[in-house]
Amino acid sequence: MWTIKAFDDLSTKELYAILQARTTVFVVEQQCPYPEVDGKDFASYHVYNEQDGEIVAYARILPAGLSYEQASIGRVLVKKEYRGQGLAQALLVKALAFLHDELREMTIKIQAQDYLRNFYSSFGFEAVSETYLEDDIPHVDMVKK
Repeated sequence: MWTIKAFDDLSTKELYAILQARTTVFVVEQQCPYPEVDGKDFASYHVYNEQDGEIVAYARILPAGLSYEQASIGRVLVKKEYRGQGLAQALLVKALAFLHDELREMTIKIQAQDYLRNFYSSFGFEAVSETYLEDDIPHVDMVKK
């Protein structure tokens, strides 16, 4: 089931499950020690799919001015054992619809891992930077108008 909530609407159990999923994927799986809890969650919206009490797909929707001049989608993840089932596509559809329909945002900027460039391009994102390293992982900035 897909859910979108503002930070203040999350229960402590939901917040814990979200932070656990993000840490599992971005810190442990990608072997990337970085400050996962960065203070931006308070002003963000959180879209996730929960199955049997477990967050299996998640993204953070950041309003314009929080990370970039434009609105943004970040911390996009699907847990390893749930990949290949179309959850990433469904997650992006939900996040983009929320940005357009609820926040009335038409321009969205993301910082994508470079290997996902084609995935994001399929949603209309275009690269606006060269590939660069962020936490030793190749990234590219992309914008959808």
